[in-house]
Amino acid sequence: MKVSKRVENNYKKVDRNKDYSLEEAINLLKTIEGTKFDETFEAHVNLGVDPKHADQNIRGTVSYPHGTGRQVRVLVMTKSKQEEAQKAGADYVGVEEYIEKIQKGWNDVDVIIATPDTMGQVGKLGRILGPKGLMPNPKTGTVTVNIEAAVKDVKAGRIEIRVDKNGIIHTPVGKKSFSIENLADNIKTLIATLMRMRPSATKGVYFKKLTLTTTMGPGVRVDKTTIL
Repeated sequence: MKVSKRVENNYKKVDRNKDYSLEEAINLLKTIEGTKFDETFEAHVNLGVDPKHADQNIRGTVSYPHGTGRQVRVLVMTKSKQEEAQKAGADYVGVEEYIEKIQKGWNDVDVIIATPDTMGQVGKLGRILGPKGLMPNPKTGTVTVNIEAAVKDVKAGRIEIRVDKNGIIHTPVGKKSFSIENLADNIKTLIATLMRMRPSATKGVYFKKLTLTTTMGPGVRVDKTTIL
């Protein structure tokens, strides 16, 4: 595959056989030649779990101390808490009209929060929302009666994390414009959250590997001992 000169040069700056300290890895990715937009910093965490088993299928949320740096569009599906949702800063509020819009292909939203009394209707959207990771779920705090707290948490930087079929967590941890210290804080918060989520059924090494990258950058392996 043909790559640009910039991409080729960036990959040459990374030692593929080295595990960098957390700060070194962040600094390296921040200093390589980037694009005109503020790229997202991403973390890819390999875990020693088998997602085929329900008791090892990790899913939950992480609240970053410095947010993610992106604007999150929130839809609250509720009848009883509409005023509360609007005051909390939800971008969209309603039920029937948004069910119809979603069924017709509307997807201009990042997070959907619902009150329990609407889940009978929202549940019908499972085949559409499930594959997109948008289906409200009590485990991730997106099915709740405390709408104000849920909306504010999401807007402040709380995001859902979920292991894929290969046992890997893929998640944003900030923006390239963030300071090294703030990115490091977010990444340490992510790992600490995952360690607390460790299923009792797992055996052997749980936290196997962490790789950092940016939207258009190379992957950089991180020395686990510089995080734990």
